[in-house]
Amino acid sequence: MTLSSLPFPLAQLVRFGLLEARACAFAVCMFTGFALSAAVPLPVPRYDALLLYAVALTALFWALRLETGREIAAIAGFHVVGLAFELFKVHMGSWSYPEAAWSVVWGVPLYSGFMYAAVGSYIVRAWRLLDLGLENYRPRAVTAVAVAIYANFLTHHWLPDLRVPLALLLVAATWGTWVHFTVGPRRARMPLALSFLLIGVFLWVAENIATLFDAWRYPHQAQVWALVHPDKLGAWALLVTVSFVLVALWKGADVRDRGETPEPSR
Repeated sequence: MTLSSLPFPLAQLVRFGLLEARACAFAVCMFTGFALSAAVPLPVPRYDALLLYAVALTALFWALRLETGREIAAIAGFHVVGLAFELFKVHMGSWSYPEAAWSVVWGVPLYSGFMYAAVGSYIVRAWRLLDLGLENYRPRAVTAVAVAIYANFLTHHWLPDLRVPLALLLVAATWGTWVHFTVGPRRARMPLALSFLLIGVFLWVAENIATLFDAWRYPHQAQVWALVHPDKLGAWALLVTVSFVLVALWKGADVRDRGETPEPSR
């Protein structure tokens, strides 16, 4: 059976799923590493093995031209931003890493930055594979809200948590903004804010899998694994805004859509 033999909406759904799977390649490989390292005896501490694995994975993606040198340099920025975030949040007790390792700085294993790099890799690859473009995008307003969101994740330990009003500001800043993408023969679009929410759902599911493999633990998972609280879904939907803005700034004028109007679905 080929895609052309399927009803067009179903064929498009399959095409979209395949493109998303390709965009998630680095993240899927990282989760494979989590699972294997939890099941297979290792000659070095597990978190150190994961660091070596992530570095080798990055080199492999570059060697196979799955990511360009410029894309890897951009993704390295996510690693640095994410590692700084981890150092602060672990220090504040938001979560912890239960296993001992050599490659640890202030309680944070260095492999953890690659989890943020995986999010960056997804956005960069999805932008290229789905030929993303933005309509009515207001970069200054969205960037300002993204900076406030990032700051709130740090300051809410002492100041009031402004997550809800910032979410409303984000909706306002992205109101009327559409993200265009290409699937097969069609150009489609969705509200930018909706794309943040959908990615947040995906990251929340991924987070549950990662904590199941002891990639890290939240305080309520200290004794036995439990589902990550659903409010983290909203947190991820907000935090992914920061990643999106970083990629949009990196791409510059390339973020604008080419102007095609999506054809009506058959």
